[in-house]
Amino acid sequence: MKIAIHPQSGTYSDRWIPYCQSKGIDYKLVCCDEPDIILQLEDCDALMWHFYHTGSREVKYARQLLYAVEASGRVVFPGFRTVWHFDDKVGQKYLLEAVGAPLVPAVVFYSPDRALRWARSAVYPQVFKLRTGAGSSNVLLVRNWKGASKLINRAFGRGFRQVNPLADLKERWRKYRVGRGNLSGVLRGVCRLVVPTRFARMASREKGYVYFQEFVPGNTFDTRVVVIGHQAFAIRRMVRKNDFRASGSGEILYDKALFSETTVRLAFDMAEKLRSQCVAFDFLTSEGKDVVVEMSYGFNPEGYDACPGYWDKNLNWYPGPFNPYGWMVDGIVNEVEERRDRWS
Repeated sequence: MKIAIHPQSGTYSDRWIPYCQSKGIDYKLVCCDEPDIILQLEDCDALMWHFYHTGSREVKYARQLLYAVEASGRVVFPGFRTVWHFDDKVGQKYLLEAVGAPLVPAVVFYSPDRALRWARSAVYPQVFKLRTGAGSSNVLLVRNWKGASKLINRAFGRGFRQVNPLADLKERWRKYRVGRGNLSGVLRGVCRLVVPTRFARMASREKGYVYFQEFVPGNTFDTRVVVIGHQAFAIRRMVRKNDFRASGSGEILYDKALFSETTVRLAFDMAEKLRSQCVAFDFLTSEGKDVVVEMSYGFNPEGYDACPGYWDKNLNWYPGPFNPYGWMVDGIVNEVEERRDRWS
């Protein structure tokens, strides 16, 4: 058995490759950007590729390539069920509703007339979101009909840039002021006001739809639970000062006592329904119950290395360091072997 890995600095491949080496798992480095990638995979049983939603090139073809390789009979990470809804809040809304997950109520409209009719009778505040964006980017609190109608008209007019350099600069400055960033990061943010990133230049405007999610009051943090196979771990992300958003705040707590087993069990149940290889759920509390805000297959490793342990699917707790990126590799190995057993 051989696993193909697309190496890229700053992605999970930095952890996958050493794990394969330590476990004696045969692997091959491939380049998914090359036109002969399918040929490169001829002697491989699986492909693993961690791509970001802000990759200017890979967002144009990563899913299509992964789905094609999966259709060839090979195992891929992330697979279709894991990644089709990545960085797509509208797709997540439909999927979570379809499986009966406790989703924060949300509406999406593809007609300005319908959106405006809804907005006239909506209860405010509401949370406006674009389909794309992570770390609370492209997320606004809408306090009244006037604010909602302005956003609706823009959504069905000139639309929204996927990258807002001014908002990015403000967030970099906030983190610098509270000691969670550095001056060089602020300076990069200033530069991006003049020289946008490649992704910002390439990304099309978001338009032709509008998405609102109910505002859940009283939350000073959110809980993120990551489920990979039969294991899970969690972090608490604190809301920014004088804000309502927790994702991307950089203020993270890890103590196991902060996390309810009810929340972890719910994450396991939803991951099983979705048949996902890896999924991170973001939870808020509404009237004493867990509700899902968003989900993603990817997460930034730096925010999770300090987790003090993990749970198995029976909610047994295992304290100490662990390697979730190794779990991803093990999941691929097991899936390849299970397929071989079925076909033998």
